Amino acid sequence: MKKIKDPVVDTAERPQKLITAGAMVDYRESWRIFKIMSEFVEGFQFLGELKNEVTILGSARLAPNTKYYKIAVELGHLLGKNGFTTITGGGPGIMEAANRGAFEAGGESVGLNIQLPFEQRTNPYVKKSIGFYYFFTRKVMLTSPANAFVFFPGGFGTLDEFFEVVDVMEQGYMSESPIVLVGSEFWKPIISFLREKSGKLIGSMSDAEIDKWHLVDDASEAFNFIKDTQDRPNYYSPQFDSNGGAEWRIFRIMAELVDGFEFLTQIKNGATVLGTKSIMPGSRFYEAAQELGKELSGLGLTVVTGGGPGVMEAANKGAFERGGESIGINMRVKGVERRNNYMTRTIGFTFPFVRKLIITAPSNGFTFFPGGFGTLHQLFELLTLVETGKIEHMPLCLYNREFWQPLMDFINVMYEDFKTIGKSDRELCHIADSVADIINCAKNK
Repeated sequence: MKKIKDPVVDTAERPQKLITAGAMVDYRESWRIFKIMSEFVEGFQFLGELKNEVTILGSARLAPNTKYYKIAVELGHLLGKNGFTTITGGGPGIMEAANRGAFEAGGESVGLNIQLPFEQRTNPYVKKSIGFYYFFTRKVMLTSPANAFVFFPGGFGTLDEFFEVVDVMEQGYMSESPIVLVGSEFWKPIISFLREKSGKLIGSMSDAEIDKWHLVDDASEAFNFIKDTQDRPNYYSPQFDSNGGAEWRIFRIMAELVDGFEFLTQIKNGATVLGTKSIMPGSRFYEAAQELGKELSGLGLTVVTGGGPGVMEAANKGAFERGGESIGINMRVKGVERRNNYMTRTIGFTFPFVRKLIITAPSNGFTFFPGGFGTLHQLFELLTLVETGKIEHMPLCLYNREFWQPLMDFINVMYEDFKTIGKSDRELCHIADSVADIINCAKNK
């Protein structure tokens, strides 16, 4: 398994370890579950004191002399003087700008910081702050209280957060809130990719979902879509306040984490295949995913998917028919798991962020078939973890150039025009046009 950089615990002679979104987890050191849960407890307590929250996300690399920094300052000021709480990741760049505007207007200015292998300071305009070690707990806290979300140009982390928010909203795990995208020059290529590739090419999303977003180019436009929002409970999902309050949610999250970690200890040599649920048997993508599952199984790897239809079913089917281990890590929708018929073992989750953590944990490499919000969310989360040094580099293969090339072109633009990623970040994932290419990608990481 890939080792994760852990500044706290000596890892020289440990038993098998599994990747999580932000830390090394040794399942013979069961106390680590309490470290994870402590972040949920402290985070929910912290958020419980906030009202009228708006979350602003964007690049940490944008300097004060850039136009987007200035727009973020202006927007933070508008929010602050009109009684809103401005929430950011607490760092530099866009985060600092939004906190600065709110601070200078006398409004509430909040930072939810992340501890990185390299130091990330809390900017001086944050009035209230809390720090997290785990990316996945911090993202839950960034998204759970907001009555509106504003996304500025950013890097992999911003796109991870964007696709997570729109994904859970589309699935109904989060109440719909205004999504405001600042900077048409940045966001139009992404929207075009989603409409043409995820929408028209593979049918994994509709134009109606995209049409709900608000594309703007200045602070006053952005504020117009926020000003009439009403405060709502600090819940990540409408489900979470049933069968008990926040205290019971904590126990339910903990129970799913324990079950998930126990399940993961049984998985060896995982290879995760992700992609749209929308393709049907007989399509070229289904057949390629099925062939890949068969080839991975033939190499002695355990094929891991989300356990549902489409690409997931195809990869599971290939592994199952080869006689290999075929794993499904799926979601429970209204108490029912959506399972395909080609799995040797499966587990289901109620909380999407727990399921996302578990599905990215057991693997030495990932293949991304064409997909929608969920696939893109998982891709950019892994890119963020590699970029920030939370995990070491692993093979990230993108199947089908027709689908992925426009996004890869935009990633290059993110470096050349917007400076929101580093030069080497462009090389973290690779396009493959055949199953043989995917196998070579995995071997030649």
